[in-house]
Amino acid sequence: MEEMKFEEALKRLEDIVEKLESGSLELEESIQLFEQGVKLSLYCQQQLKQAEGRVQRLVKNLNGEFELLDL
Repeated sequence: MEEMKFEEALKRLEDIVEKLESGSLELEESIQLFEQGVKLSLYCQQQLKQAEGRVQRLVKNLNGEFELLDL
């Protein structure tokens, strides 16, 4: 999962939720998908947390100079 992009993981998670909500799966398949969903959810949360730490905003200060501010 480490090589998976955030968007891919999120899409896969959405697909899993849709399948689970359909109610048409057998118990074992539901459990396997649920486990995958939990792992994907944790992965997405981790990726968002890392991105949050890197996000910065360029702001012009009163002197007309630009500075980077963490959001």
